[in-house]
Amino acid sequence: MIKIGVAGANGRVGQILVQNIKTSLEMELAGAFDAGDDPKPVFDAADVVIDFTAPSATEMHAKLAAETGTALVACTTGLSREQEAVLEESAKKTAVVYASNTSLAVNVLFALTEQAAKYLPDYDIEIIEAHHNKKVDAPSGTALTLGKTAAAARGEMFDDVAVLSREGQVGARKTGEIGFSTIRGGDAVGEHTVILFGEGERIEIKQQASNRALYAQGAIRAAQWVAGKSSGLYSMRDVLGL
Repeated sequence: MIKIGVAGANGRVGQILVQNIKTSLEMELAGAFDAGDDPKPVFDAADVVIDFTAPSATEMHAKLAAETGTALVACTTGLSREQEAVLEESAKKTAVVYASNTSLAVNVLFALTEQAAKYLPDYDIEIIEAHHNKKVDAPSGTALTLGKTAAAARGEMFDDVAVLSREGQVGARKTGEIGFSTIRGGDAVGEHTVILFGEGERIEIKQQASNRALYAQGAIRAAQWVAGKSSGLYSMRDVLGL
């Protein structure tokens, strides 16, 4: 029986995680905590900790995971490059799954975007994402992962081609740009659309979530997969075999 800890237990997904783990016959809740609590006892007791928190907290939890040898499923978005580097460093000492989105459909969307960008190298790419009005980071981590996936498929550096917003007299669209549009409103759980524009045609690939439970289910699947794995930095595509 896998012992799972939950970081961010009072959050929207955290509450679902705690409930699902408590009612499972295959998992045991090693502990749960939120901001202001001491996370160390949970890391000491758990085989895996699932983290839906904030970037600064995830950075601290990654260091703690390396210290205790506890596997970590990091689902927080909005991490800086420096904070991602902390995850990479921790993965040298323990198993870390870094997932910008734990939805099965979103990870299929990543794979489809990779293929479309590769086989349609001259098509313009635009990524549109929509989330609830409480989300603090923009563009979403999932949207950024989609852009990075498309850029890599074309052999480009993401920072060289990404246009995260447009305003004013920006001029004509440059060849190879990957553009982003961000929408915030109401209680939208999450929507991501990748559009590839060609001359005379376009392709749209869209994923829309209506229930946060799917994120909890994906995170639990990742926790079950990573438990007992050797140290390393993994993704949901590793978890799902995509």
